[in-house]
Amino acid sequence: MTELTVTANKSNSNNLLRRDVRFLGNILGEVLVHQGGNELLDIVEKIRETSKSLRSVFLPELYEEFKKMVETLEPDIRHQVIRAFAIYFQLVNIAEQNHRIRRKRDYERSAGESVQPDSIEMAIKELKERNFTVEEVQDIIESLSLELVMTAHPTEAMRRAILDIHKRISEDVMLLDNPTLTFREREQLREKLLNEVITLWQTDELRARKPTVLDEVRNGMYYFHETLFHVLPDVYQELERCLTKYYPGHLWHVPTYLKFGSWIGGDRDGNPSVTAEITSQTLRMQRKLAIREYQRILVEYMQYLSFSTSIVEVSKELQDSIERDRANVTVTKRDIWNNAKEPYRIKLVYMMEKIANVLDDSKKGTAESYASPAEFIEDLSIIDRSLRFHFADYVADTYIKKLIRQVELFGFHTAALDIRQHSQEHENAMKEVLEKSNITPDYAALSEEEKIELLTKLLSEPRPISSVYQDYSPSTKECLDVFRVVKEAQQDYGKDCITSYLISMAEGASDIMEVMVFAKEVGLFRQLPDGTVECTLQAVPLFETIEDLHAAPEIMRRLFKLPIYRQSITARNDLQEIMLGYSDSNKDGGAVTANWELRVALKELTAVASEFGIKLKFFHGRGGSLGRGGMPLNRSILAQPASTIGGGIKITEQGEVISSRYSLKGIAYRSLEQATSALVTAAINARSPEEDDVNEAQWDEIVREMSEVSRNKYQDLIFRDPDFLAFFKESTPLPEVGELNIGSRPSKRKNTDRFEDLRAIPWVFSWTQSRYLLPAWYAAGTGLQSFYQNKEENLKVMQEMYEKFSFFTSLIDSLQMAIAKADMVIAKEYAGMARNDEARRRIFGLIEEEFKLTSELILKITGQKEILDNVPVIQESIRLRNPYVDPLSYLQVQLLSELRGLREQDEDNAELLREVLLTINGIASGLRNTG
Repeated sequence: MTELTVTANKSNSNNLLRRDVRFLGNILGEVLVHQGGNELLDIVEKIRETSKSLRSVFLPELYEEFKKMVETLEPDIRHQVIRAFAIYFQLVNIAEQNHRIRRKRDYERSAGESVQPDSIEMAIKELKERNFTVEEVQDIIESLSLELVMTAHPTEAMRRAILDIHKRISEDVMLLDNPTLTFREREQLREKLLNEVITLWQTDELRARKPTVLDEVRNGMYYFHETLFHVLPDVYQELERCLTKYYPGHLWHVPTYLKFGSWIGGDRDGNPSVTAEITSQTLRMQRKLAIREYQRILVEYMQYLSFSTSIVEVSKELQDSIERDRANVTVTKRDIWNNAKEPYRIKLVYMMEKIANVLDDSKKGTAESYASPAEFIEDLSIIDRSLRFHFADYVADTYIKKLIRQVELFGFHTAALDIRQHSQEHENAMKEVLEKSNITPDYAALSEEEKIELLTKLLSEPRPISSVYQDYSPSTKECLDVFRVVKEAQQDYGKDCITSYLISMAEGASDIMEVMVFAKEVGLFRQLPDGTVECTLQAVPLFETIEDLHAAPEIMRRLFKLPIYRQSITARNDLQEIMLGYSDSNKDGGAVTANWELRVALKELTAVASEFGIKLKFFHGRGGSLGRGGMPLNRSILAQPASTIGGGIKITEQGEVISSRYSLKGIAYRSLEQATSALVTAAINARSPEEDDVNEAQWDEIVREMSEVSRNKYQDLIFRDPDFLAFFKESTPLPEVGELNIGSRPSKRKNTDRFEDLRAIPWVFSWTQSRYLLPAWYAAGTGLQSFYQNKEENLKVMQEMYEKFSFFTSLIDSLQMAIAKADMVIAKEYAGMARNDEARRRIFGLIEEEFKLTSELILKITGQKEILDNVPVIQESIRLRNPYVDPLSYLQVQLLSELRGLREQDEDNAELLREVLLTINGIASGLRNTG
């Protein structure tokens, strides 16, 4: 298993990728022989070669031979064959990730004075070349805002144990590039890697149980500990370096523009396991992580700050601070530094004591503990100034400045935690509270205007509507407890630890006002006697479906017109956060319509906000897959209309996206560097709109009409075909995906078989596994054809749109990526599992016809000969991966058929289910997508 590699580029760099893939493939071959004998390796190689031949030239007789070869595998061999292909993909993915880091290093080593595309330096260089002044650049830098929010959405199919092994293998493979290794050292490295791959082979890929919410919290915190604490400050340092290089003479300190947040432990929408107590525990765990990091860093810094007053003179400010610490801080956890001539080390000992005491509630509010991150930063600044006083600037810049930045970014809470809950839960709780306080007998029966009028009155009155002495139902008590936890958290950890409360399925202004009234109950919203408002928690509506996106502008206009609500925004620096859902809008209307409706909503909401002098921060709920808005981070930033980013951007980082972007420091740095470059570029575009925007109105109208036709085509199949839902469940592994223990929350919002209650993740996951990738492209061809109509002049318009209209370019490129990964030959095998022959032929025929139409039109619009000719490296990677994914797909179809046959007879087979789940993991690794 040695051939999967990118061969399009014959450079030395790609030779190294081929070397790594061959090296790891050979090691896996040894493991197969070691664990299963030559017979296992021979079978795997024969399947691989036949699959590869089929991809080269499709011969019906070879196809039947291949299927028979797969179908006649003995169960014990079959199990090992599945694992062999799945693990091979894991190893190839490791090699490709390492190669990304290597390419960046190669570029920097060989480029000389050249600047790497999509780098921070490229963006700042463009500012200089376009004659932006220092003042304009300062304004741009201060306007940047990007928050990346980790979620526990269940799309990471791999266990933490497997990812840990991957990390070790990755680090070892990188050592192969070291030219100073001796022959013996290389042999030892090979032996170590062989042991790691054996460990990988003998480690269960599947979780024995669903992860708990706190398991998910620990998984998320892993990335802060391993990479983000170290990489984020480096990104800031690079931005300041480039600003100083191109705009010398100005003292640059970049404000906090890029940070991470989290939903993990705060997202309770459809997950009853996320309780108020779990949120409290999450906050405590996040605090402990931050404090432990600072403790570790301070201990490390002891070795660097050995400056002696026998040689240098430190600042009086430092000496005074040590005297204050000596008077107020009792050192109990370690010995005071006994060399009186090394004041920095003495100071660090006191600082270590004070930072450790942050975790000790008995020291809270005393001089023996830091009351806030600002106090910690002040001590660090005293050290920084003193070091510069005796010209140790390099030490100050290298160590102290970085730690100050880390405290600015992570505080004492690591990451801001968002709360999310479904709007219906708030209405239910409000109904009970208002009924028991004799305010209204049936709040839910009120009209929307009546609700708004009542909620506005309640928000304006100082008296509470709930009572701790009242008996409420468990769900209402839980709803109220969450707000109390938020209030306590802000008091204990600082107001930045939780600032956003997201409301899923926000369908009216009352949904947002309900949250504000509950916030008032615990003091998160207060109207002072002079009429001004204090508000430390913002209600954030989440508009998810197409219908919700249509209603969003008027909902926000209604809210902004309410004086009391407008005051709450004033208290939040005139900034309103709004979240837009990519998954449900796609599930609701298809890829073309979802992209179009999101664009319209962004523009219309921005226009509404500007009427009231309000800035908007848009929170983009993107998933990892193409069917859920997934795309590279920098592209997702540049895909937004430039006029809509003024208030900042938030983007979700979910599941396998988190591990692929942030498990390795080099990959994490490059991803965040590209994101920063994209932010600066977007800010430039917003200030200097292109002249050819005059065509945008015409192009928008064309896409609007395409969207309407595409949506009807999509909904004709998904919602209006009575046989579709049965076809979907039977021709994909949907039921079995629910048996993967990859998340703590259920795969459905309610325990029903209704399509509306199916979450977007299993919807996309199942179509990806079965190689249709239907949500990412279906109905696009019909939409495009509605304008094209086989007219050459219309084709020329679309070609111009693809060249000059960034929205249309992004749409077409996303479609062709999906088309490239889809495979109708394999999908037809899955369709064969559908029981209704007539429905199967009809529905699959519609899908196949649409696939062909979409493919043909993409090639016409782009002028390409083949799909993905515009990105040949990815094109080649997909082409070379397919022969290795195909056997897993055929095996999955066979196993699903056997398993479902048994279950129809009220029987089951745990080993058969296990093999199905292993194929799911393997295909996810091969396609590098889950949900």
